[in-house]
Amino acid sequence: MIFDNFQQKIRKEAQLWRDEGIISASQYQQLADRYQFNNIEAATRDRSRMIAIAVGGILLVLGVIIFIAANWQEWSRDVKFILMISLFLSVTITGFYTWREPAQRKAEGKKLDRSKRSLGEALLILGAFILGANILLMAQVFNIAGSTAELFIAWGFGVVIMAYSLSLNSLGILGIVLVLIGYWSGLGDWWYTQGEWTWARLIVRHMPLISWLFFVPLAYFCRSRWIFGLAVFAFVSSLQFNLNPLQVLTYTDIAPWVASFAFALPPALLWSYDDLLFPTVNYRLFQPLARSLALFCFGFAFYILSFRWQWQFPENGYIPPTTNSNIFRSLPIIDIGILSGLAVLQWLFLLRQRNNPARREMVFNLILIGIFIGITALVPFWHQGITRISELGIFAFNVLLVILAWKLIQEGLKLNDRPAFWGGMLLLTLQVLSRVWEYNTDLLVKSLVFVMCGSVLISAGLWFERRQSEGKSKKSNS
Repeated sequence: MIFDNFQQKIRKEAQLWRDEGIISASQYQQLADRYQFNNIEAATRDRSRMIAIAVGGILLVLGVIIFIAANWQEWSRDVKFILMISLFLSVTITGFYTWREPAQRKAEGKKLDRSKRSLGEALLILGAFILGANILLMAQVFNIAGSTAELFIAWGFGVVIMAYSLSLNSLGILGIVLVLIGYWSGLGDWWYTQGEWTWARLIVRHMPLISWLFFVPLAYFCRSRWIFGLAVFAFVSSLQFNLNPLQVLTYTDIAPWVASFAFALPPALLWSYDDLLFPTVNYRLFQPLARSLALFCFGFAFYILSFRWQWQFPENGYIPPTTNSNIFRSLPIIDIGILSGLAVLQWLFLLRQRNNPARREMVFNLILIGIFIGITALVPFWHQGITRISELGIFAFNVLLVILAWKLIQEGLKLNDRPAFWGGMLLLTLQVLSRVWEYNTDLLVKSLVFVMCGSVLISAGLWFERRQSEGKSKKSNS
């Protein structure tokens, strides 16, 4: 790594220890062999050379871009097209061969040149940005009208294709972020307006399905938990924005399944997710992360639905469709149908694997998760489709929130899992503070509750950390 000076530090310390007599000359030589002190100067020279090439390359590209900008108006369309494509191809191809060469040397048993690989990756990212500039400039040259959303979506999917081709983590993250920018831009432009259906508008409408089917496999190509997390974020957030469950929860003239699917489908899909469903994958790479994200979805839904105002009809603001037929035409029925079918298949596969339960199921077993999903789907449906149960709904989701927090604390204690323990404690504290604040209690009561929550958090945190230390001491002594 460019800024990794660990070898230099350990060499300096080892020389000091040898001079002070703390270690012998032979021990110093062992450290020198282990940390390859002889290669430090060569590595420094290689890094300096790569930095010079990188800085020079960036200046070279900037010079070319400025030259193109200075003569842009005078050139013909063909010249502009050739120049922009040539710039994109030259940067991308140079970056590809610079990035691939160290991996080939490693495959041949030679030392991996990390600085050269980083330079190649940087050039590929620069190529991805030039791709966006190409799309924008070509649209201007050939008088192709388009919106900001279309630009970012086309650019993002172009970068995603590059990431698929190279299995490159950074390009995958960049591509998904660009697609999401295009999605949010298009959502703001097109959601409440009628107009001609375009390819970008269809992508915005079907973003939940596209996120799951295109971005999740990309995480396997790149072996990246970051890309898997971004794919799940794109799926869950686009599903919530497209269905608007909080805005339609109190309307009786909306299809009653809308809020149910919006709240229950993400955790159902994530908890039943199994890497072994992919025919070429033989180990569970992302299942623990998917289950953690499922619990996060439960926590978010329970917390939002525990507020009283979510179950009350808004006096102003959102104007709902007047008939169910309108909502059927506007909502992504195809997405919900396909993703629900996928969730059912995953749950059938999960039930077949019950003889080999995962580690997470020590506390959160299938029965408890099934109850969570069932109540999350049933209560909003009952409230909209059958009869008003506002008070019961508020009570049910408050109880679910407490159960989830308590189970997280239990899991943290049983598995010595610090994130689970603190997640449960913070969820429980948030629950108490929110209820005190929501129901407009006296300031003195608020003050006492804040003091009590702070004291409990400090005490529980200190007790948990002492318990962890004692457990480790016992293990080391035994």
